[in-house]
Amino acid sequence: MGRVLIIGAGGVGAVVVQKCAQVPHVFEEICLASRTIEKCRQIQSRTPRAIEIAQVDADSVADMVALIRRFQPDLVINVALPYQDLSIMDACLATGVNYLDTANYEPLDEARFCYQWQWDYQERFREKGLMALLGSGFDPGVTNVFCAYAQKNLFDTIRTIDILDCNAGDHGHPFATNFNPEINIREITQRGKYWEKGQWIETEPLSQHIDFDYPEVGVRKSFLLYHEELESLALNIKGLERIRFWMTFSENYLTHLRVLQNVGMTRIDEVEYEGRKIVPLKFLKALLPEPSELGANYTGKTVIGCILNGSQGGREKSVYIYNICDHAQCYTEVGSQAVSYTTGVPAMIGAMLMMTGVWKGQGVFNMETLNPDPFMDALNQHGLPWTVTDFHKSI
Repeated sequence: MGRVLIIGAGGVGAVVVQKCAQVPHVFEEICLASRTIEKCRQIQSRTPRAIEIAQVDADSVADMVALIRRFQPDLVINVALPYQDLSIMDACLATGVNYLDTANYEPLDEARFCYQWQWDYQERFREKGLMALLGSGFDPGVTNVFCAYAQKNLFDTIRTIDILDCNAGDHGHPFATNFNPEINIREITQRGKYWEKGQWIETEPLSQHIDFDYPEVGVRKSFLLYHEELESLALNIKGLERIRFWMTFSENYLTHLRVLQNVGMTRIDEVEYEGRKIVPLKFLKALLPEPSELGANYTGKTVIGCILNGSQGGREKSVYIYNICDHAQCYTEVGSQAVSYTTGVPAMIGAMLMMTGVWKGQGVFNMETLNPDPFMDALNQHGLPWTVTDFHKSI
């Protein structure tokens, strides 16, 4: 069917490679590229199919253009850092190649999660006849598709959405992040925000929480955060009155985070140390376990889904759509923990739908603007089965 270029050799990149390799009739040739070629070699050695690898500086449009022209992919899957989204999009425009990512652009010097920078590429991609698919991970990604599926098939009107993300796993480390520490910690320490009746309401970081009883996991304290899919879903789910995002954190995690904040280790501005400039959060990242190396001893499950309230046929209705993923099973299949798995599988599915022409268009697209049904079917086929159930409690 075609050739795919995957940028980023972290935990998610490793899953994307493995899952693309499982669908050879779509992904006939695969190239994995990263700034660190040794990470590519490690993933290459674990992949049952032959893949190419390459070294690239994804911050450099010229480097990216040269690699794309050499490999000539039909699609670029960006699972590098969100800081690099725009340079990779620029390279795709310069070479006439479709684009997919799993997280929205974020500037290095500000913890600001916003789609506008990428939405501004709409006309450039449309004029080139190219498609850019944003946020094809789990949240954002699958959660967006859950909402689109509910809007199309389960409701006439959706009034409220609560997205709930629970990781009830244990990796055995005193403190670690399940994906890139820079992005993870910046996301959690920013002010909370949710959308209600046409306006954004801000909260102090981690100041609001609920106790929620997650299926197969039990009750976990869940904290209100701002998460990027809220921005697009607030625009694209018609009739919506409120949307919020909640994520679980253990007391151990929050205690470590508070200490790191108090001593300045989560700062993203430069400080002077022994005559050189360093960013404390980048230094902390170097000390923490690599997310891609957490899988071997990880136990427990993730539960991620959406609670939607509205009406159908004149009757009030509330449903819970969710996926449960087991860390140990993910490691057995692809050598990864579930947080990387739940992001990498949807990236492959989004790419597969683009490569086969099931999803197509010209311009920049968020996940919920496309037909959700084939994506939902593919989730069941490729390792992320979902459940829909009536939900009769308020949160």
